[in-house]
Amino acid sequence: MAQPPPPSPRPATASHGGDTRFFGSQIGGRSVINYGYTDMPWKLMAWDVYYFFKFSWAIPYIVWPLSPADSGELSELSPTWGNIRAIMMHVLLCILQLGGIVLLPALVVLPVWTAALIIGIFLLVNKLLCILLNGKGVEYHSDPKYAPALPEHAHEQWIFINGVAAGSHWMQTNLNRLAVTFKRPILGIHNKTSGIIFDVVECLIQRNWGYATRDVRVCYRIIKQKLYNPQYSKVIFILHSQGSIEGGLILDWLLQELPQDLLSKLEVYTFGNAANHFNNPHRHIRTQNLAKRNPFAACVDSVRLTHDREEEAARIPRLRNPQPGSRPSSASSSSSSFSSPNSSAAAAEPADKSPLTVEPSNGNVTGTILSATATTSPYPSHLSDRAIGHIEHYAHTTDFVALWGVLHFATSRPSSQFIPRFIGRVFARTSPRGGHQMVQHYLDGMFPLQKDAVTGELIKYGQGVPVGAEEANDFMESEVLVGGGGDGTGREEGEGEELSEGEAGNDDDAREEQVAVVGISPVATIANGSLSSCRRRRKNRQEGVRVKVKEVSRLWQYRNGRSPEETPPLLIRGKDGVVRNATM
Repeated sequence: MAQPPPPSPRPATASHGGDTRFFGSQIGGRSVINYGYTDMPWKLMAWDVYYFFKFSWAIPYIVWPLSPADSGELSELSPTWGNIRAIMMHVLLCILQLGGIVLLPALVVLPVWTAALIIGIFLLVNKLLCILLNGKGVEYHSDPKYAPALPEHAHEQWIFINGVAAGSHWMQTNLNRLAVTFKRPILGIHNKTSGIIFDVVECLIQRNWGYATRDVRVCYRIIKQKLYNPQYSKVIFILHSQGSIEGGLILDWLLQELPQDLLSKLEVYTFGNAANHFNNPHRHIRTQNLAKRNPFAACVDSVRLTHDREEEAARIPRLRNPQPGSRPSSASSSSSSFSSPNSSAAAAEPADKSPLTVEPSNGNVTGTILSATATTSPYPSHLSDRAIGHIEHYAHTTDFVALWGVLHFATSRPSSQFIPRFIGRVFARTSPRGGHQMVQHYLDGMFPLQKDAVTGELIKYGQGVPVGAEEANDFMESEVLVGGGGDGTGREEGEGEELSEGEAGNDDDAREEQVAVVGISPVATIANGSLSSCRRRRKNRQEGVRVKVKEVSRLWQYRNGRSPEETPPLLIRGKDGVVRNATM
């Protein structure tokens, strides 16, 4: 497969500390999409069938590559008894379902009762096989040996919804792998499988008709309870594949019903997102209009105007996570001034890490200087002014499900401003291991576990539990171009179009990985109102910023038990240094 074309060559700049550029960005490019999830269901279904066949070349990448299984027994395709059993059950279900679909037209020649009996037996056998694969429960928990509950994370609740074809075994290994990576207990809501073919049909019904299955309703109830619980100041929602469709439905319900300050507790991260929309509205029309005029693309949490950051630092004391035992219970409501979600900040990085500084390409440093750092405002509503402060999507450009979902809807420019948008920052990666499996392809490629440098084996504790995630990996160290383009879309001409067969990957160039950041959570920065300042900002938006993925990835900051450097929402640090409820 051919890789997406690289960005156009950039002129040399007189920057310091590396070749880093800044682009104001919004989704765009020449590709145009003229429908959205609010359109008629049959029209959406027709488009889905069309794009299913258009991207069908990528279907093998749902399971390809078959190796390596870097997480050992936690990888879906590693040769363990649980994995072999699950794969054999899915093969049997595929044969049964394909046979049933092929023979279905022949039933028209049979008497009605005979045809109904055959269909009933077919569905019963399919159901029994799925029960063996799924187990009984809907709620699952990661094994405590992989990540015991710690007091410093007591104010967080992590929730995961799995994707297509995951039975109880794969659900449990997904939870354990997430627990090892982030050192938090993970609550799983099981999206039960009905077999791969029937799961695809269910995806079509869910995302085009908005149908909520039992696990959607259970997860909505749980998340709502957690958001209202004053014990929790963060609810981290991780979604994979079909689970992203279900998560999108849950977000729609939450946005309709919950107060804004409770929504500010929520953070959403998806992998191989199969949804056709993701909502996260602005709180005020003024900031929405500002965002259209001066979008900041994916750098919403990493690139700030230097003088704005200094002014804010002078006004607001730097906020940090409260120490275990010193954090009071958070209130379930707060004043609007502190209703924003957790601001993105660096994890526990060395204190002497210097920020990346960017200058205009003409070398004139008298204007506004842009600085890319891993710290931001303690109140992200000052940045994005959106109901949910953090939504990130991770996708492979050869993953069929991602191509059919997030990469299609998030990288095509709407033909009208009234067509619903796909909100959230997108990390689109072209990689030799760019498949769809949650652990073997996404987590092993983007959040790999620590290995022995000599033997290449996983480093484990005494109980056989992996130590944790690597502190550096190819994906997080790769550079991305944030923003781009001078047409107001945030892209250079030809960039950001939906990925087709000829653009998605090339076996000959597989070693050269590419990562593209698609910024769809723009934010407006207000500097001074002078015309010259506006012109400088417009010029800077057309030049762009190159940063490493780890500098713009919020989820990376949670690895190995770390947390972004911040005070949880609904808590503030007073002048005396004491953390209090925001309403006190």
